[in-house]
Amino acid sequence: MVLKLYGSPFSTCSKRVATVLHEKQVPFELIVIDLAKHEQKSAAFREKQPFGQIPYLDDDGFIVYESRAICRYIAMKYADQGTKLIPTDLKGLAIFEQALSVEQAHFNPSAEGAISENIYKPFFGKAPDPTVFEAHLKKLDEKLDIYELILSKQKYLAGDELTLVDLFHIPFGYSLPTAGSDIMNSKPHVAAWFKALVDRPSWQAIKDNIHSTA
Repeated sequence: MVLKLYGSPFSTCSKRVATVLHEKQVPFELIVIDLAKHEQKSAAFREKQPFGQIPYLDDDGFIVYESRAICRYIAMKYADQGTKLIPTDLKGLAIFEQALSVEQAHFNPSAEGAISENIYKPFFGKAPDPTVFEAHLKKLDEKLDIYELILSKQKYLAGDELTLVDLFHIPFGYSLPTAGSDIMNSKPHVAAWFKALVDRPSWQAIKDNIHSTA
């Protein structure tokens, strides 16, 4: 049965999952959830995703939500096809888990915060606060200084091979210029790493809109 991704073609977290589906060459059907109509808050949706957030994945009746969890499920289920995205050796896996924690603790909060302030707030009719936006960027800049150091010694965040953790950065990193910041180009090693990510066919296929492939 074809995987069904319940999300939005313009959602950052839906794009995170779609990128991995393309990397793993897994056909999928996108079931569009209308955020403007708050369909994700409906009783029917909450039966599958109790927090009322997108996306979630339906694999022949097996439901999994949270975009990073979905991506790991896909990468593990289809480990033998497409791009290898999770290390299998013990030490490689440990560094991979370390990098995952770094993305969630040190990149995502500030990147998402900045985007929320200047993109999501206006979308929902609220006024952005420039002070809050700049505070998020200041913190992100400090974190990216450490990324710069890491990436000066290796090609990707978990070593010299691409993993899920690199792909996880793309949706919010790519949206930062729309929010008003070119911070991902401010440090040479970070800029080269991120350009290589956004140039990948998987991201190019969905960066503007997610389309079903099944």
